[in-house]
Amino acid sequence: MSNVIHLTFPSRSEQRAARHAALLETFAQHRRDEGDVFWLKENAEILNILECTGQEVDRDALIAHEAFYDTIGERLEFFPQYYRFLLSICMDLESLGLGAGKGEALAQWVANQGLVEAELSDLQRGEAIRLLTRVGVNCGDDVTLVNDKLKNFGRRSATFSIPNKKAAYELTHIAFYLSEYGRKDPHVDAAFLQSLKFTGTLAFLDCNWDLLAEVCVAMRYCGAVPPSDWDDAVANVTGRFAVAEGEHAVRQDDYHEYLVCNWALSEAGGKSFQAPIQAGPVSFHSDRMTAAPLRELSEIIYGLQTRRSSDWHLMRDYVCENVSEDCADMLLRAEAATDCFEDFFAGFARTGMSAPRTEVLRA
Repeated sequence: MSNVIHLTFPSRSEQRAARHAALLETFAQHRRDEGDVFWLKENAEILNILECTGQEVDRDALIAHEAFYDTIGERLEFFPQYYRFLLSICMDLESLGLGAGKGEALAQWVANQGLVEAELSDLQRGEAIRLLTRVGVNCGDDVTLVNDKLKNFGRRSATFSIPNKKAAYELTHIAFYLSEYGRKDPHVDAAFLQSLKFTGTLAFLDCNWDLLAEVCVAMRYCGAVPPSDWDDAVANVTGRFAVAEGEHAVRQDDYHEYLVCNWALSEAGGKSFQAPIQAGPVSFHSDRMTAAPLRELSEIIYGLQTRRSSDWHLMRDYVCENVSEDCADMLLRAEAATDCFEDFFAGFARTGMSAPRTEVLRA
């Protein structure tokens, strides 16, 4: 009689726990040294995404950060300039299940030291206050004025109709901050949402999936639904990521794009961080197969000089006939994705010093 061999396969929860553990160990121990500020940045990002998307992280997966958590008070005392990173890491670790109570004590120390007063940026000041109030600490600042200034920045849609990555990422992070990373209604108006659509349109045309993923998350946190083509593009990019391990891993990679694309995928209801990762050195690499049409489009528009028009209907045929087929396809997809492409193009064409044209442009 033959022996019966019973095969045991890990459950889905066990597989998820293993992926989380490997991912967290990679960022905690194998990419950078803990004394590197970029270590703080990377670990704050991965922990924040896991926390704000409600991921169930096994306690054992957090062991890689245990030694850092145990000494985080000493680090804050000696490196107060990094207090926002340190508070964020501490609070997210506690929310995910590692330790308790330390975040509140550190936040109170930050408030007593007046570290928030050292912030020049309205967004960074607001983020600092958000971290303190997250654990019930009041630093005495009224965020109403800060929030109003940030909303006014986001309402100026013209800013976001031309390529400006710094402003674009400021906008998405304002949405994250105002919504407390999806925890509350940020109370933004239609002009703010239009700015997000303009930013997403530029990101789509530039094949900047990192920024597009952030826009998709920001729109959802603001109560809007991103265009399905944007969601699909982010999902496709996420699925095409390559992972280099061991001696093949490199320091300069696309880790941020990997994190935010998975973040957007999770907020859209998909399954995030599905790539199998082994514990140890890992780097993440995006597929760069798609040619970005934004530069080609800009060169065509700029080359027209005084002949260009801000009216998309007058320019549409000429532009599509004079760019590459792939560029024209992406352009038409961008047009169909939102209800405000004409308004976007009016700013993108940059004809503010020219007399308005009224006839269709011909080659």
